Order: sequence, then C-alpha cells, then structure tokens
Amino acid sequence: MSDTLYLSLWYPNLRLAALPDKLTAVLSEFAAHGGEARVYAATVWPVSWSESPVFQRVYGRSGSGSERGAEPRLAVEEALELLHDDYAYEFQIGWSLWELETSAGLDARWVREPRLVRVTGYGPLFDGGGYEQDGHIRLDFGADTPFLEEEAELDSMAARHVEENVRQLVELTAAVEKRSGATARLLWSELGESLAQRLAARLGVAN
Repeated sequence: MSDTLYLSLWYPNLRLAALPDKLTAVLSEFAAHGGEARVYAATVWPVSWSESPVFQRVYGRSGSGSERGAEPRLAVEEALELLHDDYAYEFQIGWSLWELETSAGLDARWVREPRLVRVTGYGPLFDGGGYEQDGHIRLDFGADTPFLEEEAELDSMAARHVEENVRQLVELTAAVEKRSGATARLLWSELGESLAQRLAARLGVAN
C-alpha cells in the first residue's frame, strides 16, 4: 500500500524575514538532484488550509527560452511580498524518478517520470503553529511508490531503479538540509510507517 512521503526541516530561532532565503536555498537544490531548475507554481495560504489562497500563480514558459517556470529566487520574492506570521507559502517544482509504466497489451517498462513536489514554508502562526509538527519548511514528495514498487517483481533491473530513486532521495534530503542550514530534519509518512524499515523488508524479500 502506497503512502505519502514528507520531509520536514526546522531552523533554530527562525525569524520570518529569513524564510525567503531558506525557501530559495531548498528549491535551488532540486536541479542538482534529478529535479528542475525552475518553480512551476506558487500559492500563498492565509491563516489555515481551509481558507482560499490570497495569491496563486502558475508560471508558463517565460523569457525568450523554452524553459517553463520561474527561477526560485524570483518566485519566492513574488510570493513572499505578502509576508505575514499566519501565512503559508507553497511552491511546486518538478522532480524526476524511475517509475514502472504499465500499459494494456504492452510489457511493463521503466521510465523516468516527472512529478511535482510541494515545498511549503510556514509562518509561525499559520494553522495554530503547525510548523512545530510539520517543520518551518515541509517537502511533500507524493506517493512513496517509486522507492518501493511493492507491486512489481523485484528483479535486478527493478532493484537497480529503486536503489537509484532512494539514493536520489537521500542525496536531495542531505543537500537541502545543508544548503538551507537546517538543524533538524525528519523524513516521515502520512501513515506513520518508516520508509527505511519498509525498504529493508522489501529488499529482504528479494534476497
């Protein structure tokens, strides 16, 4: 059963004015670890998730080139012009992983598929101080399927692709922690299950 995977980052005595630099640092690491260099969309949420956004922008192809999106610093600057203690700032950025593609009548094949990761920075008063549990910055990676592929036969090729996905996740996690100066991080799932334990069990079955 697939689960949703998150990474939470905390910073000591973080001042709200420092949040833009932290978000820019996190978003800027994606390009070096299987992701895109530009932000696809930005949304600003007031007070709690039940409220309507006060700002939302989907960046199309900008400039004279064909690249889609906005540079992280520019996207962060635009969204965080509305800098408030009780706002949350969400950015979507592309990240590619190996996934098993199955089509009717065709053999399953491994392809690198892009997915959107949500990177959210929290004001200290947003959602009743939700940052204490979710982190000053939280990354939502979506379903953890590419890191386990529990429905697939774990042959040598599958194991190699799963291993590459996990290595990419580990390297990105370490890079965003170091680049942004986080003092604590937690990789966690919606159902509370440990990805490391599930992966060890998965590989144990293969052996």
